[in-house]
This record gives sequence, structure tokens and C-alpha cells, in this order.
Amino acid sequence: MIQLTKLNRTPLTLNALYIERIESIPDTVVTLGSGKKVHVLETVEEVTDKVTAYYQKINLLPSLQKPNWME
Repeated sequence: MIQLTKLNRTPLTLNALYIERIESIPDTVVTLGSGKKVHVLETVEEVTDKVTAYYQKINLLPSLQKPNWME
């Protein structure tokens, strides 16, 4: 789950696995697989970073950090 902010400044917790598309038109619009659209204050890059961090946290994406043994 990722934390976002709606345009009216209320917090929103969104399941990142349901995100289909993120657009900037000019507000950031997150479209879910169901077709529902959510307008948020965060930029496309911020949402993408949060989704990537969430995927890494649940081990759907590898971390880009070097393992300790490589340092």
C-alpha cells in the first residue's frame, strides 16, 4: 500500500498493485484496473517512486542497492 494525497488534501492509502496507469494532465491522475481514476497532489515521479519502493518492499522488484558483500 502507498500513501498519497487527494487534491482536497485528504490522505489516501492505495493498493499499488491495482494501478494501471499514472498520468499528468495537468494534475496527476492514477487510473486503477477497475477504471476508477484518482486525482492526487503528488507528481508522476513521486507516485512512481512510491510504487517502486512498495514493489521492492514486497519483493516483486529487486532492490538496486549493492549487497554488503559487493562493497
